[in-house]
Amino acid sequence: MATDQGPVVDSALLRSELVRLRKEKGLTQEQVARTLEWSPSKLIRVEGGKSSITRTDLQALLMTYDVTSESRQERLQTLARGARETPWWNKYRSLVSDGLLSLTGYTAGSSVIRQFHNALIPGLLQTSDYAQVITSDLANPTAQQMAIELRLERQRRLRERANPPRQYYLLDEAAIRRHVGVGEDPGIMPAQLKHIVDRVENEDRLVVRVIPFRAGYHQGVYGPFVLLEFEGELSDVLYLEGRPGTAATITGEDPQVAEYRDIFERMLEAALPADRTVELIRQVAEELEG
Repeated sequence: MATDQGPVVDSALLRSELVRLRKEKGLTQEQVARTLEWSPSKLIRVEGGKSSITRTDLQALLMTYDVTSESRQERLQTLARGARETPWWNKYRSLVSDGLLSLTGYTAGSSVIRQFHNALIPGLLQTSDYAQVITSDLANPTAQQMAIELRLERQRRLRERANPPRQYYLLDEAAIRRHVGVGEDPGIMPAQLKHIVDRVENEDRLVVRVIPFRAGYHQGVYGPFVLLEFEGELSDVLYLEGRPGTAATITGEDPQVAEYRDIFERMLEAALPADRTVELIRQVAEELEG
């Protein structure tokens, strides 16, 4: 049975362990390929995530690396099966960028989500009505509906995981005060804010905090970002949001990952405590209703 982390994370975990096992044996890719009578490019594709690996080929690799434990072999075979599965988000491939699809895949298998937004409510917290407003500039009604469905399906799939990720959202006060949807239905934004409060009060793995205007300047003014952590030895992933075509997914040991981790922690120091945040969100919802 495959894991519930999704094929992107299963693949990344498998590749990370295969590379580590090879290096622990002091072998190069060329030496392993020669031993198995593979072309060097085959192993390069497997380790680089450009090609899936069959059960037979994975077993041959594990024997080459002297992995004899049946439980360890089966764990890696389980990751390989998961990596070969078709991602549920493939149906949205024609709609969104490769970067957003990559973020969706990594988020699906994450253990911790940290996200900051300076202007909008993050997609994983949005109601369908709120999402409808902020996707209204898409080319046609079908594309807009798919964009909304993607947001809601991401939320649902995270809730359905056996061990859902812990989620920490940090918002600038502007994100909760902007009266999104006022021209269509003034009740959309108050309902969105109440939805956040309801989720925070009913989900023990969800924390939302707001950086108030009175905190002044903070490093989040330069733009929204997402930081993801994972079980196992997979490195954190950083996603820098931007206009279409400008977003970036950063993985591995890139120094920007650690830099943004530190930025998030520093911004938390300027944020209201969780209980005061809930009070503020309630207050703003009442103001927008009035």
